[in-house]
Amino acid sequence: MAEIVELLKTVAIFQGLDEGELARVSEVCRTQELVSGAYVFKEGEPGNRLYLVIEGEVRISRMIPGSGEEALAILKTGSLFGEMAVFDRSERSTDAISNGGCKLLTISRSDFELLLDFNRELAYKVLWSCTRLLSSRLRSTNDSLRSFLAMSMF
Repeated sequence: MAEIVELLKTVAIFQGLDEGELARVSEVCRTQELVSGAYVFKEGEPGNRLYLVIEGEVRISRMIPGSGEEALAILKTGSLFGEMAVFDRSERSTDAISNGGCKLLTISRSDFELLLDFNRELAYKVLWSCTRLLSSRLRSTNDSLRSFLAMSMF
């Protein structure tokens, strides 16, 4: 459990938690190992858990009609993914594929929601961290879009 707590400390949405709160989060974590090429999840599936890469890599991609797979990101140790669908209860927006084999830490939506429901201070800290993370991602997307639009004008 100490190893899991140390890993959780590095995850953006858990960085504001103290040792006791991190220990509570670690209690609802499960591990999952996948061979190379195995799907963690597929686009369109229900988003019922979030993931953290413990070892190996995960490829985030989409299938583009007429072109094939487009890799959007390669996630390495410490990367959190799949959280969007857990938060907004939507379907998966991409595929996640084990890239050479991987070991993952996973938390189901139901366990995550129970954890937040019964630990209000922990929930407050996690949700503010999520807000900062999503704001940062939106700002980055806006900057990329602005750069793209500026380049396309020339």
